[in-house]
Amino acid sequence: MMSRSYTNLLDLAAGNFAALGPAGGGRRRSGSFGMKRMSRVMTVPGTLSELDDEDDEPAATSSVASDVPSSAVCERLIVVANQLPVVARRRPDGRGWTFSWDDDSLLLRLRDGVPDEMEVLFIGSLRADVPACEQDEVSQTLIDGFGCAPVFLPAGLYDRFYQHFCKGYLWPLFHYMLPFASALPTAASGDGRFDRGAWEAYVLANKYFFEKVVEVINPEDDYVWVHDYHLMALPTFLRRRFNRLRIGFFLHSPFPSSEIYRSLPVREEILRTLLNCDLIGFHTFDYARHFLSCCSRMLGIEYQSKRGYIGLDYFGRTVGIKIMPVGIHMGQLQSVMRSSEKEQRVAELQQQFEGKAVLLGVDDMDIFKGINLKLLAFENMLRTHHKWQGRAVLVQIANPARGKGKDLEAIQAEIRESCERINREFGWSGYSPVIFIDRSVPSVERLAYYTVAECVVVTAVRDGMNLTPYEYIVCREGIPGSESAPEVSGPKKSMLVVSEFIGCSPSLSGAIRVNPWNIEATAEALNEAISMSEREKQLRHEKHYRYVSTHDVAYWSRSFVQDLERACKDHFRKPCWGIGLGFGFRVVALDPHFTKLNLDSIIMSYERSKSRAIFLDYDGTLVSQASLNKNPSEELVRIINTLCSDKNNIVFIVSGRSKDDLSKKLISCPKLGIAAEHGYFLRWTRDEEWQTTAQTSDFGWMQMAKPVMNLYTEATDGSTIETKETALVWHHQDADQGFGSSQAKEMLDHLESVLANEPVSVKSGQFIVEVKPQGVSKGLIAEKILTSMKEKGQQADFVLCIGDDRSDEDMFENIADVMKRSIVAPKTPLFACTVGQKPSKARFYLDDTFEVVTMLSSLADASEPDPMADLEDDLAKSVSSIEISDKPVQFSNLRTEGS
Repeated sequence: MMSRSYTNLLDLAAGNFAALGPAGGGRRRSGSFGMKRMSRVMTVPGTLSELDDEDDEPAATSSVASDVPSSAVCERLIVVANQLPVVARRRPDGRGWTFSWDDDSLLLRLRDGVPDEMEVLFIGSLRADVPACEQDEVSQTLIDGFGCAPVFLPAGLYDRFYQHFCKGYLWPLFHYMLPFASALPTAASGDGRFDRGAWEAYVLANKYFFEKVVEVINPEDDYVWVHDYHLMALPTFLRRRFNRLRIGFFLHSPFPSSEIYRSLPVREEILRTLLNCDLIGFHTFDYARHFLSCCSRMLGIEYQSKRGYIGLDYFGRTVGIKIMPVGIHMGQLQSVMRSSEKEQRVAELQQQFEGKAVLLGVDDMDIFKGINLKLLAFENMLRTHHKWQGRAVLVQIANPARGKGKDLEAIQAEIRESCERINREFGWSGYSPVIFIDRSVPSVERLAYYTVAECVVVTAVRDGMNLTPYEYIVCREGIPGSESAPEVSGPKKSMLVVSEFIGCSPSLSGAIRVNPWNIEATAEALNEAISMSEREKQLRHEKHYRYVSTHDVAYWSRSFVQDLERACKDHFRKPCWGIGLGFGFRVVALDPHFTKLNLDSIIMSYERSKSRAIFLDYDGTLVSQASLNKNPSEELVRIINTLCSDKNNIVFIVSGRSKDDLSKKLISCPKLGIAAEHGYFLRWTRDEEWQTTAQTSDFGWMQMAKPVMNLYTEATDGSTIETKETALVWHHQDADQGFGSSQAKEMLDHLESVLANEPVSVKSGQFIVEVKPQGVSKGLIAEKILTSMKEKGQQADFVLCIGDDRSDEDMFENIADVMKRSIVAPKTPLFACTVGQKPSKARFYLDDTFEVVTMLSSLADASEPDPMADLEDDLAKSVSSIEISDKPVQFSNLRTEGS
């Protein structure tokens, strides 16, 4: 019988997590770890369905973390990856298993950078098929002896999750290979294009990992570090369950450019789940830049750099971006280098290649490593530079292929054919220019090859990091202070020819960087590397070794954990709650004093007050930004007129729109005050004349600013210029998002330079750049209105201001300052309210324009209308309804009531 999670797989992939049962369909073995099971945790206000079908324990309704005290005194780091750093082997007699650490695993080595007082727990799958009847025993053995919690995925699910979606779709896409054909080279079977079923399997597999984390986590004390593209859906599961959990993620593969990534059908889902982390790590700035570009273009989220740290503001949470290439484990390499077996192998290789210049390649056998391109470049070098015929040898070690596919088979055939051709054309008895080792090479033998190689060549067309050059540099340096081996005596030197498309390339400034697709240039680089002077090789080696020896794997993990701690330092200070469904789920974190406007509280203050000032923004506050019709509704006009008819109220619309536009839209509100163009124009009622609030009347600067704006408008398709009486606004919301933002920044600098001596301010906003007179802002005009009220004997004892954008933040800030002075009555309540749950200088928020109108309607119902004002309104309506005719009135036809 299928588990509930499996049968509801469509709900899972669509993001309806709460409706699903446990990933294991009731096969949970929480007791197998000998650990206390964490109680169920509530992470969003309201009622959330339990994740377990079988569990009947109630959810906590107010906690954002575990209600069970932490069992650990110190903090703990939970490292979650697709595979555990453990090797599992079946005993020879078939009874039970033996386990050992995988010395080549990066996860194992990152422990060296973790503080001594921080425990490390690993969660991942095993590279072995463990029968269900043995899984409990294996779990207990691993948790007790290795600090590892294994995740057991059903064989069918693992194949669809790993082979089909991870290796068959995500891995090629992240390496810039789009599935134009029906099958990708790494796909185990079936179609290489996006498959919804494989995506569902990916999400379900991530839920298995999530369930394992839940079994062992203490959410108030633990940090979670998720690794690589196999588990990109995991952060949303974790964040939904534990709002304040400290989560880091590191991507070990490239992150493609936005033009490639945007082809992914679940592109926004993956971006949003990664943004549920607190810190996201990449090997290089290029990878981070591509991710930030995707966030900007697809989610409209821009990054900011502050004091050297890059961050994304995501619903009040700052998601940090970490750029740090991983390093190698020096101690592990040096321990292998000390072995007598390695020294013996080095001596054999030195004898074999005596008098030869050895170029070495160590790559996995896959289509992105560029082995065939390397062979073509070496062939070109032998043909062009005859001196190397008989003197240069390329040793190519090809580790066994991890994937399958026709393209991979074609690459393998081409490599074999190239090796045979080169050896046939340039080789002779006793000399083979190419030595191709098509097998897995033990670490001792690999390090021996590094030691004798004069140059290491990496020509991958795309690779996440590639640590081969780092290992080579350490081997060429030898063991510091040891002179036992002849190969480490004398000056140390090494040379590198590396592809510019691999992650380690930026950190190796002394390497010769090549475009591997340019065969001729790569051939010249090979010649240059082995022809270089000994002194130059030595200097480059010294520079590389200083970097590699100080930026090892411990340095990398230590730096990441420190930045993760820094990114999470405010987790328990700000109130937060979860909103949204599926992969649209996110946690909103706000200032502790930032709360939703309470209707009862504002109505109570409203009814007690006798002189009220109400300031309202227009766009995004009273009418939706998304609406094409920007005219006020009849209901809104009724509410405004009711508020204005109360003799105790002064109501103003404070907007950036022009006075003519606002006059036309609000013509049906005779007693409404309007502050247009951010307050430059002011009118107290419809029947009064417009006033100018700024002293300047010289707008000659427009003749200087407009040509600059025209220049950018012509160069930026989709952009427009809005000309107001007192301001110029450049809009780029309809332009390409990336190019528009870039042009806006350039224009801002250009205008500030051109208008440096003019009495204007140049500011950028949401898809705009605006030039307006200095001393004009919504905050200043609100202060002016409050001052006028005091001068008229109507000192305000109630202030309400509502807005939704950056210009309204000036109003919130100024009015908050005004409240400290005697411009308003003592103890005057201030209700500064922004629209939308976002960081703001306002103390209160309402979710949208509907809630704003609803709140104003409640205030209108609590108002005391002026009877004379109602009579005037009725008379105005009657007059406006009379049809005027140019024919004379025939009084003889009129009848009175008494006739």
